[in-house]
Amino acid sequence: MTEQLTELRIEGRIINMRLVRLSDLEEYYTFLQDPEMNRLTGSQREFTRDEIAAWIAKISVTSGDRIDFMIVMKETDELLGEVVLNEIDSINRSANIRIGIQGTQHRGKGYGTEAMVQMLRYGFESMKLHRIHLGVYTFNPRAIRVYEKIGFQREGIQRDALYMDGEFHDMLTMAILEEEFRSLHGAD
Repeated sequence: MTEQLTELRIEGRIINMRLVRLSDLEEYYTFLQDPEMNRLTGSQREFTRDEIAAWIAKISVTSGDRIDFMIVMKETDELLGEVVLNEIDSINRSANIRIGIQGTQHRGKGYGTEAMVQMLRYGFESMKLHRIHLGVYTFNPRAIRVYEKIGFQREGIQRDALYMDGEFHDMLTMAILEEEFRSLHGAD
């Protein structure tokens, strides 16, 4: 079952998170062209505006296996990035989380950390998940430090998981459980 959502919004301290809008097309297109963000997330594909418009149409409709939020500046609604819960498994109460922040001018300012904590809170409290996991490439130590600060635990290494720029790179798998999140971040 799919459902069109338009009002779901999470108000943060320095950022807000909201569902994607068709009017986000140009900003989202620019976001997906950011070479550093693509390198850090292992994305090696270029997308056309038509592909992005089709993607926006898809992710603006919930399908039960994912929810995509745009991270926007609280005061201006400027697109800063996205945070996504996908691979949602309601039987095992687990999901994957991924995040991307656009532009070096927006990294290192706490936007991603706040978005991750807010999305984890949404996943554990609203969606009743028990475990949320992620993968991060070992060449991204800044992200690894942030995830550990939030409370993610290292679970393993996927060796040579990414072939980029003529070499293989390992991916670290990490996860956080609902009780670990609550002990560090409390409940609303």
